[in-house]
Amino acid sequence: MKALQYERFGGPEVLELAEVPDPVPGAGDVVIEVAMTALNHLDIVQRNGWYTLPRFAFPHVAGMDVAGRVIEVGEQVDVGMLGRRVVVDPSLAGVGVGSKLAGMDDIYGDLGVIGANVAGGYAERCLVPASHLFEIPDAMSWTQAVAFPCVWLTAHHALFERGRLAPGETILIHAAGSGVSTAAIQLARNAGATVLATAGNEVKCAKAIELGAAHAANNRSDDLAAWVRQVTDGRGVDMVLDHVGPALWNASISSLKPRGRLVNCGNTSGNSVTIDSLEKLFHLGISVIGSDPYRPSEFPDAWRQYIDGGFQTPIDSVFPLADVAVAQQKLSDGDVFGKIVVDVASDL
Repeated sequence: MKALQYERFGGPEVLELAEVPDPVPGAGDVVIEVAMTALNHLDIVQRNGWYTLPRFAFPHVAGMDVAGRVIEVGEQVDVGMLGRRVVVDPSLAGVGVGSKLAGMDDIYGDLGVIGANVAGGYAERCLVPASHLFEIPDAMSWTQAVAFPCVWLTAHHALFERGRLAPGETILIHAAGSGVSTAAIQLARNAGATVLATAGNEVKCAKAIELGAAHAANNRSDDLAAWVRQVTDGRGVDMVLDHVGPALWNASISSLKPRGRLVNCGNTSGNSVTIDSLEKLFHLGISVIGSDPYRPSEFPDAWRQYIDGGFQTPIDSVFPLADVAVAQQKLSDGDVFGKIVVDVASDL
C-alpha cells in the first residue's frame, strides 16, 4: 500500500510517499481502508523533532484522526463489521490482549496513540483494535466524522472531566480558530455556560461568535484581562481553557474571578511559563489544572453527544495526501479556522 511517511526529523520536505507492507490484523483487530484523516499539531511537532511520544520510531506514518471502511477483520471480530463506515478512537488505552496493539495503555507513561507512535491515517490502510471503532451514521459526512476524535475528546475531557464546567458559569477560551477551541466553544455553550473567546484576528473573532461565543477579542492587540473585566461587569471568569501556554498565561490568570480555575491542555506557544504574581494566585485561591489523557470510557459518550447534539466542526480546507506538506505548513502558519482534513482516497 501507499503511505506518507518520514524517516528523519525536519521540515515538510521529509514527508515522502512510499510503498509499505499492508497491515495484517491480529485476532482482535481490523484493517480500515482510510477515507480521510486530519491534521493535528502533534503531527508537526513530532516531524520537526521538537517532541516525540514514548515509543516513537522511524519510519513514522502520522494521522491520529482516522475514518474509513472496514475491509479485513481478525478471527475474534464479527465479520458483520466488514464494509462498515467507522471512526477510530486513537488512544490505545484499554486495548484487549487479542490485538497486536495491546500493552500500550499506560496513560501516564508509554501510552500508545494511533498516528503518534503507531502507524496512522496518512496511508491507504490502517490497523486498528476492533474495540476502538465507532460506526458513522449514514447522514454524517466523512469530513465531519474524521474531525471528531482528537479535538472533541480533548475539549470534552478538559471542560468536564477536569474543569468541571457547570451551567451558568462563564468561561474564557483562547485560540478560537483551533480545532480544540471550536469544539470547546460549542460544548461549553451547550452545557449552559457563557463563552468568551479570543483569536488572532477579527475574522476569527467573528466566526467564534457564529459558533456560540457571547463575546470575542483579538488576543494579539487587546488587553484581554481588561476586556474580560469589562464584559463580565468586573467579576472575571470562572474558568479559562488554555492550550496556548506562555503567550497568554498571565492574561489568563488575571481574567479569573476569585477561586477561578485555569485548565491547560496544550503548549503551542512554548513549554515554560512565569506567573507574574504568586500573591494573586494564593490570595484569590486560583487553581491551575492540567488536563491529562482522556479515558476509553469517555469516547462513546462524547461521540453520541456529537451525533445527537447537532454539532458541526468547521472544516478549514481539504487536501489530497500528496499535498500534506502544504497542509502542514498552513497549520504551522496559523492560517486556519477549524480542522484541516486530508482526503486520502482522492489520489491513491
